[in-house]
This record gives sequence, C-alpha cells and structure tokens, in this order.
Amino acid sequence: MNTINHENFKLSSLKHNPTKKEIKIKNAVFGPNEIQLIMGPCAIESEKQLEEIANEVKNFGIKIFRACAYKPRTHPYSFQGMGEKGIQILSKIGEKYDLITETEVTDTRQVKMVSEKIDILRIGARNMQNFELLKEVGKINNPVILKNGLSSTIEEHLNAAEHILSKGNPNVILCTRGIRGFEPLERFTYDALSIPILKTLTNLPIIADPSHPTGNKELVLPLARAQIASGADGLLVEVHNNPYQALTDSKQQLNTNELPNFIEEIKKVAQATNRKIDLTKK
Repeated sequence: MNTINHENFKLSSLKHNPTKKEIKIKNAVFGPNEIQLIMGPCAIESEKQLEEIANEVKNFGIKIFRACAYKPRTHPYSFQGMGEKGIQILSKIGEKYDLITETEVTDTRQVKMVSEKIDILRIGARNMQNFELLKEVGKINNPVILKNGLSSTIEEHLNAAEHILSKGNPNVILCTRGIRGFEPLERFTYDALSIPILKTLTNLPIIADPSHPTGNKELVLPLARAQIASGADGLLVEVHNNPYQALTDSKQQLNTNELPNFIEEIKKVAQATNRKIDLTKK
C-alpha cells in the first residue's frame, strides 16, 4: 500500500492517537460498537411532509433524523431548499418527536444559526475542500459529518477533517459516499476498500451513504449491506413518504414503508460482524 504522511492529519491519526474515538450526541453514540442509522428525506419540502416522515422514522426506532434546508444543485433552476425556514421546521419537529436532527450547511454564514438549532451539521461532497467552511464548523462543538469530495483521495478526506479538528471541534465523523467514475450505470463509484483503509488510518468514526452512489433505491440495500460488512459505524439514508413526488433525488429515496425490511436486513449484517444497530427501545 502507498505510504501516507500521518503528520498531515495528526489529530485524527490512529498512529498518534491509537484509541478509537466515540462521539456522543444525546442518546446516540458514534463509535466502533454500535451502528447508527441516520434517516430522513433529502430535502425539507414542507412542515407537513417532514412531520409525516419524522413520525414514521421515530416509530421504527431511528434516533437521528436527517433533512436538508440548503441544497447545492447542479442546475440553477432546480429546487434549492427552504433555507432558514426549513431549519426552523426541522428544529421544531426534532423537538416534538425527540429526534436528534442532522442537516447540511453550505456557507459560512449559515453555521452559527444552524448550530444553535440543529444537533449535527454535515459538510457535503461539493464542500469537502471549502476550507473557510471547514474552519467555521471547527469553531463549534456540534458533531460534524464530513463527506468525501466528488473526486477526492482518502488522504484529502483526512486532511479536510484535520482543518475542522485543528480549529478546536473534536467531534468529526467521516462519511464515505463514492467518487465520480467512468461507469455510466453507477451514479458514483463506491470503493469498497475505503472504509477498511480508513479504519487503519484514523481514530474517527466512519459512516457511509448508500443513497448517493446508487441513485436507485433498488440498489440502496445491497450497497448498505456491503458498507456495514466492511466496518461502517453508521449509514446516512434518504427516506421519503412519497419518493416519486420528492422535489430532489426522487429515484434514490426509500419509501418509509420499506424501512422494516431494510432495518431487519441491516441487523443481520451487523450481527454477523458482532455489532448491533442502535435503535430506540419501544
């Protein structure tokens, strides 16, 4: 295997800090023993839509509810999200259903407001090397999920995390979501080795996104199985109560009525790796 300079990411390097990190947020822990499922719609579309999905997710024991108010889109005329109003809705519904909330930030000017209302902030693939944004989320204490970039290397992903850690925020969770490849039948190419390699390099928790690489909900479960089998500490999954009418990523979002089977199948793989899915006890 090619060598890597651990001095460039010494705060998260397993070589320098050999104890695997656990990141606690309310009643959930990201770490090597339990697997977190982060579920919810790609985008916040209305309060009614979000509440219906939150209710379903809660009923299945999911602790962490994801939904985006800010949507960086390839096409300027696509739905861009509800912005601050969406954050207000997500915060309100999170409190009502006692769910940990998670959302993406896309601009330094959003960080303070969002961090005061939402539990976990996410840096998306397009912003993995937005260094000013990385520094800004480094100034807060909320857990930050950092996705790998569209064409980034593993070392670049780790270096991006170091920007956050070096500013004082120790609560960084890496998320693998594939990179842009040449295969037209894959939305993004997911490297099955990325998680095992990261596990040998960093003490940070590592979760995986099975929704974006596939772009097809029929492929989400097979990929999710592989991600858990390879050691992922959690999954970031898009779920909608009516995916075919979703304003963003309609083809890759699971329907809420598909969750029981999805969760049961993931449980089997978790058990085979001597771990368990962290669900709220009913």
